[in-house]
Amino acid sequence: MLWFEWDNLVLTGAQAACVALPAAGVPRFLERFRGGWWALILPLCIVAVIVGIDQVPDTANVLTWVALLLIPPGCALALGWAMHGARWWLAPLAIPLLAIAWADQDGSRPGQVATLLLIMGSVITLGRLLGGAAPLLLLKLGLIAMAVSDAILVFGNTLQAPNAVLEAAAPGAGLPQLQSAAFHYASMGYGDFFAAAVLGGLLATERRPQLIPAVALLVVSLCWDQLFLTVDTLPATVPVAIVLVLVEVWAQVRRRRRVAAPDG
Repeated sequence: MLWFEWDNLVLTGAQAACVALPAAGVPRFLERFRGGWWALILPLCIVAVIVGIDQVPDTANVLTWVALLLIPPGCALALGWAMHGARWWLAPLAIPLLAIAWADQDGSRPGQVATLLLIMGSVITLGRLLGGAAPLLLLKLGLIAMAVSDAILVFGNTLQAPNAVLEAAAPGAGLPQLQSAAFHYASMGYGDFFAAAVLGGLLATERRPQLIPAVALLVVSLCWDQLFLTVDTLPATVPVAIVLVLVEVWAQVRRRRRVAAPDG
């Protein structure tokens, strides 16, 4: 018996695209801000949010406003600069996406797709910026720490209640909720897309292929999703960490083969 849902596949495919799309490099004026502490954002963005909401539920309302104010500009930056194939004249497309997400908040497909694209764009920008701002080794360790902390919170039933509060929170005044993505019955948190985009950003910075790891993430996620046969919630950052480990192992294998080739 296999677990499979088309709605979930849409979100998983979008997460995989976040690996393939980030480009590399940061503006020169931002290079002065490079530092290893940026890698701490990865595990803290989950732990701090969950603990904050658990202790102070109104934190969720603040985060909805943060998402509303920062995600559309982040998407515009992706369209105009941060992603492969970006063009400056594509950046204004973030405006109609926000308008659709705002107008269609009743669970309709257009509103859900617009919200998903806005989130994807914003994390692609963050992935490129982090790939250029943090030492890559620390970024990789931070990505694994993020997945580990996410898994501990999910399988320990610590994440579900605060996450439900966050997903239900709204900025008010009829404004759209951009803090998570949903497609019919399936949903995925912002951090899950963020993790994938950071993987894409560090691969782009190292000038490694991104399409194959993106496809690998899709395959690994489909395998990981078989656990839905026994549980209701899964940490979608774990497949990202698994793909990162696979990429690193494959790189080591290729390196050893190149070293051994002259002797052969």
